[in-house]
Amino acid sequence: MRHYGLTPGSYCLCVATIEPRKNIGRLINAYVALLPPLRQRYPLVLVGERGWNSDDVHARIADEQRHGNLLYLDYVPQSDLPLIFAGARLFVFPSLYEGFGLPLMEAMASGIPVVTSKIPTSSELTSGVALQIDPYDTNALTMALQRGLEDETWRLQAAELGLQRARGYTWDLCVKRTLRLYQNL
Repeated sequence: MRHYGLTPGSYCLCVATIEPRKNIGRLINAYVALLPPLRQRYPLVLVGERGWNSDDVHARIADEQRHGNLLYLDYVPQSDLPLIFAGARLFVFPSLYEGFGLPLMEAMASGIPVVTSKIPTSSELTSGVALQIDPYDTNALTMALQRGLEDETWRLQAAELGLQRARGYTWDLCVKRTLRLYQNL
Protein backbone atom coordinates (compact mmCIF):
# COMPACT_ATOMS: atom_id res chain seq x y z
CA MET A 1 0.00 0.00 0.00
CA ARG A 2 2.74 2.47 0.92
CA HIS A 3 4.41 1.65 -2.41
CA TYR A 4 1.44 3.34 -4.11
CA GLY A 5 1.18 6.19 -1.62
CA LEU A 6 -2.09 4.87 -0.16
CA THR A 7 -3.22 4.92 3.45
CA PRO A 8 -5.76 2.22 4.39
CA GLY A 9 -9.29 3.51 4.84
CA SER A 10 -8.54 6.90 3.36
CA TYR A 11 -9.42 6.77 -0.34
CA CYS A 12 -12.28 6.26 -2.76
CA LEU A 13 -11.41 3.58 -5.34
CA CYS A 14 -12.40 2.82 -8.91
CA VAL A 15 -10.84 -0.13 -10.75
CA ALA A 16 -11.71 -0.15 -14.45
CA THR A 17 -10.16 0.02 -17.88
CA ILE A 18 -10.22 3.66 -18.94
CA GLU A 19 -12.74 3.65 -21.78
CA PRO A 20 -16.09 5.37 -22.49
CA ARG A 21 -18.41 2.66 -21.12
CA LYS A 22 -16.76 2.87 -17.70
CA ASN A 23 -18.04 6.44 -17.28
CA ILE A 24 -14.81 7.71 -15.71
CA GLY A 25 -15.27 11.27 -17.01
CA ARG A 26 -18.61 11.57 -15.22
CA LEU A 27 -17.09 10.01 -12.09
CA ILE A 28 -14.37 12.68 -12.09
CA ASN A 29 -16.99 15.42 -12.52
CA ALA A 30 -19.02 14.02 -9.62
CA TYR A 31 -15.99 13.62 -7.41
CA VAL A 32 -14.69 17.15 -8.09
CA ALA A 33 -18.16 18.48 -7.10
CA LEU A 34 -17.61 17.17 -3.54
CA LEU A 35 -16.55 19.77 -0.98
CA PRO A 36 -12.77 20.25 -0.91
CA PRO A 37 -12.28 18.96 2.68
CA LEU A 38 -13.98 15.65 1.74
CA ARG A 39 -11.86 15.31 -1.43
CA GLN A 40 -8.70 16.05 0.52
CA ARG A 41 -9.56 13.53 3.23
CA TYR A 42 -10.59 10.78 0.77
CA PRO A 43 -8.84 11.21 -2.61
CA LEU A 44 -10.16 9.37 -5.65
CA VAL A 45 -7.82 6.58 -6.74
CA LEU A 46 -8.20 5.25 -10.28
CA VAL A 47 -6.67 1.91 -11.22
CA GLY A 48 -6.84 0.69 -14.79
CA GLU A 49 -5.11 0.50 -18.11
CA ARG A 50 -5.74 2.74 -21.08
CA GLY A 51 -8.63 1.44 -23.13
CA TRP A 52 -10.12 2.46 -26.44
CA ASN A 53 -11.14 6.06 -27.20
CA SER A 54 -9.77 7.36 -23.89
CA ASP A 55 -7.54 10.30 -24.83
CA ASP A 56 -10.01 12.92 -23.51
CA VAL A 57 -10.48 11.08 -20.21
CA HIS A 58 -6.72 10.67 -19.80
CA ALA A 59 -6.24 14.40 -20.38
CA ARG A 60 -8.85 15.05 -17.68
CA ILE A 61 -7.17 12.57 -15.33
CA ALA A 62 -3.81 14.30 -15.82
CA ASP A 63 -5.38 17.71 -15.20
CA GLU A 64 -7.12 16.60 -11.99
CA GLN A 65 -3.95 14.89 -10.79
CA ARG A 66 -2.10 18.20 -11.18
CA HIS A 67 -4.80 19.85 -9.06
CA GLY A 68 -4.47 17.13 -6.41
CA ASN A 69 -8.02 15.81 -6.91
CA LEU A 70 -7.11 12.23 -7.76
CA LEU A 71 -4.37 9.65 -8.04
CA TYR A 72 -4.10 7.54 -11.19
CA LEU A 73 -2.16 4.30 -10.73
CA ASP A 74 -2.62 2.99 -14.30
CA TYR A 75 -1.99 -0.77 -14.46
CA VAL A 76 -1.49 -2.52 -11.12
CA PRO A 77 -0.33 -6.16 -10.93
CA GLN A 78 -3.12 -8.58 -10.03
CA SER A 79 -1.19 -9.60 -6.91
CA ASP A 80 -1.43 -6.02 -5.54
CA LEU A 81 -5.16 -5.52 -6.16
CA PRO A 82 -6.46 -7.34 -3.04
CA LEU A 83 -4.55 -4.95 -0.76
CA ILE A 84 -5.68 -1.92 -2.75
CA PHE A 85 -9.31 -3.07 -2.57
CA ALA A 86 -9.07 -3.88 1.14
CA GLY A 87 -7.64 -0.44 1.91
CA ALA A 88 -10.40 1.55 0.21
CA ARG A 89 -13.05 3.41 2.16
CA LEU A 90 -15.49 3.25 -0.75
CA PHE A 91 -15.55 1.52 -4.11
CA VAL A 92 -17.27 3.28 -7.01
CA PHE A 93 -18.15 1.64 -10.34
CA PRO A 94 -20.38 3.95 -12.43
CA SER A 95 -20.34 1.96 -15.69
CA LEU A 96 -22.84 2.64 -18.45
CA TYR A 97 -22.95 -1.11 -19.23
CA GLU A 98 -21.09 -4.21 -18.10
CA GLY A 99 -20.70 -7.86 -18.98
CA PHE A 100 -20.25 -9.17 -15.45
CA GLY A 101 -18.63 -6.54 -13.23
CA LEU A 102 -15.96 -8.56 -11.43
CA PRO A 103 -14.59 -5.48 -9.61
CA LEU A 104 -17.95 -5.17 -7.83
CA MET A 105 -17.54 -8.70 -6.46
CA GLU A 106 -13.93 -8.02 -5.50
CA ALA A 107 -14.96 -4.90 -3.57
CA MET A 108 -17.83 -6.63 -1.75
CA ALA A 109 -15.65 -9.66 -0.95
CA SER A 110 -13.16 -7.19 0.57
CA GLY A 111 -15.83 -5.70 2.83
CA ILE A 112 -15.85 -2.37 1.00
CA PRO A 113 -19.11 -0.40 0.59
CA VAL A 114 -20.06 0.11 -3.06
CA VAL A 115 -21.58 2.87 -5.20
CA THR A 116 -22.55 1.66 -8.66
CA SER A 117 -24.86 2.22 -11.60
CA LYS A 118 -28.48 1.18 -11.90
CA ILE A 119 -27.79 -1.16 -14.78
CA PRO A 120 -28.93 -4.80 -14.97
CA THR A 121 -25.54 -6.41 -14.27
CA SER A 122 -24.74 -4.20 -11.30
CA SER A 123 -28.26 -4.52 -9.89
CA GLU A 124 -28.12 -8.31 -10.10
CA LEU A 125 -24.65 -8.55 -8.56
CA THR A 126 -25.18 -6.11 -5.72
CA SER A 127 -28.84 -7.01 -5.10
CA GLY A 128 -29.73 -4.06 -2.87
CA VAL A 129 -26.34 -3.96 -1.13
CA ALA A 130 -24.89 -0.95 -3.00
CA LEU A 131 -25.95 2.64 -3.42
CA GLN A 132 -27.13 2.65 -7.02
CA ILE A 133 -27.45 5.71 -9.23
CA ASP A 134 -28.47 6.59 -12.76
CA PRO A 135 -25.06 6.49 -14.50
CA TYR A 136 -25.95 9.63 -16.48
CA ASP A 137 -26.84 11.69 -13.37
CA THR A 138 -23.67 13.41 -12.13
CA ASN A 139 -25.46 15.06 -9.19
CA ALA A 140 -26.83 11.72 -7.98
CA LEU A 141 -23.34 10.25 -8.21
CA THR A 142 -21.91 13.16 -6.19
CA MET A 143 -24.56 12.65 -3.49
CA ALA A 144 -23.93 8.88 -3.41
CA LEU A 145 -20.17 9.45 -3.09
CA GLN A 146 -20.74 11.83 -0.19
CA ARG A 147 -23.05 9.39 1.58
CA GLY A 148 -20.73 6.47 0.89
CA LEU A 149 -17.79 8.33 2.41
CA GLU A 150 -19.58 9.91 5.40
CA ASP A 151 -22.60 7.82 6.49
CA GLU A 152 -21.04 5.38 8.98
CA THR A 153 -24.31 3.53 9.65
CA TRP A 154 -24.84 2.81 5.95
CA ARG A 155 -21.15 1.98 5.44
CA LEU A 156 -21.10 -0.67 8.18
CA GLN A 157 -24.34 -2.23 6.95
CA ALA A 158 -23.23 -2.18 3.29
CA ALA A 159 -19.87 -3.75 4.14
CA GLU A 160 -21.49 -6.64 6.03
CA LEU A 161 -24.21 -7.21 3.41
CA GLY A 162 -21.61 -7.04 0.65
CA LEU A 163 -19.53 -9.76 2.31
CA GLN A 164 -22.63 -11.96 2.58
CA ARG A 165 -23.57 -11.31 -1.05
CA ALA A 166 -20.05 -12.06 -2.31
CA ARG A 167 -20.08 -15.46 -0.59
CA GLY A 168 -22.70 -16.55 -3.14
CA TYR A 169 -20.26 -15.97 -6.00
CA THR A 170 -17.37 -18.37 -5.62
CA TRP A 171 -15.51 -20.16 -8.41
CA ASP A 172 -16.61 -23.49 -6.93
CA LEU A 173 -20.26 -22.48 -7.19
CA CYS A 174 -19.69 -21.25 -10.73
CA VAL A 175 -18.18 -24.60 -11.75
CA LYS A 176 -21.00 -26.57 -10.09
CA ARG A 177 -23.69 -24.46 -11.75
CA THR A 178 -21.98 -24.68 -15.14
CA LEU A 179 -21.70 -28.48 -14.85
CA ARG A 180 -25.35 -28.70 -13.81
CA LEU A 181 -26.34 -26.61 -16.82
CA TYR A 182 -24.32 -28.84 -19.20
CA GLN A 183 -25.85 -31.95 -17.64
CA ASN A 184 -29.35 -30.56 -18.13
CA LEU A 185 -28.62 -29.75 -21.76
